[in-house]
Amino acid sequence: MRTEDPVVVTGAARDVGHASYTTTLLVDQSPEQAFDAINDVRGWWSEDIEGRTDIVGQEFTFRGKEIHYSRIQVTELTPGESVAWLVVDNYINFVEDQSEWKGTEIRFAICKNGDGAEIRFSHLGLVPAYECFDVCSNAWSFFINDSLRSLIAAGVGQPMAKERRDGE
Repeated sequence: MRTEDPVVVTGAARDVGHASYTTTLLVDQSPEQAFDAINDVRGWWSEDIEGRTDIVGQEFTFRGKEIHYSRIQVTELTPGESVAWLVVDNYINFVEDQSEWKGTEIRFAICKNGDGAEIRFSHLGLVPAYECFDVCSNAWSFFINDSLRSLIAAGVGQPMAKERRDGE
């Protein structure tokens, strides 16, 4: 069954002995188009991304206003198949344990599905026991299921706007 809107299934998946956040969506575009959109991080996650997101070994930073900061290393890029990132450093202003995201892996597994593609997004290590799990999983749900889907399907996502800082 192909429709204009993807089928979305959200929940927790088993990984390395604990539940991590995952969501899956189907799109009518090719795995290559999905891969290209995923790597346009400024187009679906945040306009406030600094650094290269399209070269293995490079690092980029994500800023979500004064609430969230992450330094992320690109660890895998296989065109039309997968993207993986390692969270090297992180700060979330509403949690006590600032190590919750550090060392976690953000992974996109892409495969052909009929005439389109299936994207399985996982944030491995983002577990329900973490203080940020509810807020972070809700944010991922929006950015993956709404913003990334829109970028893939229509060429326009809904990323967070870049926050102006002093001196800009």
